[in-house]
Amino acid sequence: MENVLDSFSLKGKIALVTGATYGIGMAMAKALGMAGARIAFNARRADQVQQAEAEYKSMGFDAKGYVFDITKEEQVNQFVPQIEKDFGGSIDILVNNAGIIKRISVVEMTVAEFKEVIDVDLIGAFIMAKAVAPGMIKKGSGKIINVCSLMSELGRETVTAYAAAKGGLKMLTKNLACEWAEHNIQVNGIGPGYIATPQTAPLREPGHPFDQFIKGRTPAARWGLPEDLQGPTVFLASEASNFVNGQILYVDGGILAYLGKLPK
Repeated sequence: MENVLDSFSLKGKIALVTGATYGIGMAMAKALGMAGARIAFNARRADQVQQAEAEYKSMGFDAKGYVFDITKEEQVNQFVPQIEKDFGGSIDILVNNAGIIKRISVVEMTVAEFKEVIDVDLIGAFIMAKAVAPGMIKKGSGKIINVCSLMSELGRETVTAYAAAKGGLKMLTKNLACEWAEHNIQVNGIGPGYIATPQTAPLREPGHPFDQFIKGRTPAARWGLPEDLQGPTVFLASEASNFVNGQILYVDGGILAYLGKLPK
């Protein structure tokens, strides 16, 4: 009988992680690398790609970075075949991590700003999934992980475009899972809670109202760490999740299960 731990191995798999030059994306890519995957990743800035590639290689990973924009279909259609050529095979795992947020009230947000968020967070994921799917279909296997959000389920002031995009990404995940399941392709999402990254550092200063709000709203009473996403990433990228499809795994410390504390 096969050891169940063997089903979590990603040895020899080719993984493409978008926006994996820092933060959540880098933590997820490192987890895939630690599980044995070879890592391709992208970003729009060459300097960030170079720095991230050096860090991945310093950890002993077989990694290569690429500079392209996921919202430009012609660029994606150019680079996906290049990645497959460089790595000597079709992509086994796609993690749609790249995303942006604009914290602007609805009455002040322009249509162009709204569309920019939708383009990156939702349409970019569609373009990437469409580009890698033919290779997965031909091979008869594949894993796609879309990085969703608590805003796939909940609303909050000033993040209307982001919530609309991430809500759409949740439903894109479910529909792609339905369309490609017959080809042994599993499409799932990970929904991070509030994660301690360099971008959230100012909000996590001791005594900051938002820091207190998040800790009070989270049953675990802490911010998540990028490392908290690593186990779920490996699970959804591996054979261990072969019958898990169209699901969003929320890694949020319990926020979505929690009504909140009574005021003192």
